[in-house]
Amino acid sequence: MLGAFSAQRPRLTLSELARKVDMPVSTVHRMLGDLLAWGALERDEQGHYRVGLRLWEVASLAPRGQGLRERALPYLEDLCQMTRENVQLAVREGKDVVFVERIGGSRAVPTLTRVGGRLAITATGAGLVLLAHAPTSVQNEALARPLSRHTPFTLTDTTQIRRALAQVHACGYAVSDRQLSLDTLSVAAPVVGVTGEIEAAVSVVVRHGSMPTGALADLVRTSCRAISRALHTSVP
Repeated sequence: MLGAFSAQRPRLTLSELARKVDMPVSTVHRMLGDLLAWGALERDEQGHYRVGLRLWEVASLAPRGQGLRERALPYLEDLCQMTRENVQLAVREGKDVVFVERIGGSRAVPTLTRVGGRLAITATGAGLVLLAHAPTSVQNEALARPLSRHTPFTLTDTTQIRRALAQVHACGYAVSDRQLSLDTLSVAAPVVGVTGEIEAAVSVVVRHGSMPTGALADLVRTSCRAISRALHTSVP
């Protein structure tokens, strides 16, 4: 039931929900009553259902996101203050990249990112970093899926993507240039967890051509090293 909601359809009527989950309206109505009572869903004045705050409260307890966000937030804020651009923290969930934090700067270019949202792992800087450090089986599965072309610059050729993944290891960071929109460029670097594996990626999204990529990469990598140290020192 909850999976019927999306960023594109955050509000749904009873009949729309019944069609999406392929269940009788009476059954869906009864289930909605339980979800409303618990706070997982809310109902607005027009009678549409939407995700409730109780789900956000529960989701904020997810251990992978909670501890990571708490340790990373001061450094993300510093990076945002230095660049005045969008700063994002992302993790890999299977073959997807999920953004667990986002801070918008005073001169930030509009982006498609939202906290809790998923974007194409091969078309984002953070996604390329996380995919580059993922097991080979995950890389193969991710590249075996149909890859959408969002702009003329979106990488959809698997050979080019594998070359980009190799570049991440060679340089220590990833660049996604106009892959999702024609006016944005993102630079991302990895965050090393306590086990020595890549736990997350930090990215900065700027307007294409507004900042030198090398200078931006230095700032992002410095922030990632600081977050990695914070994660290590937090372990008793």
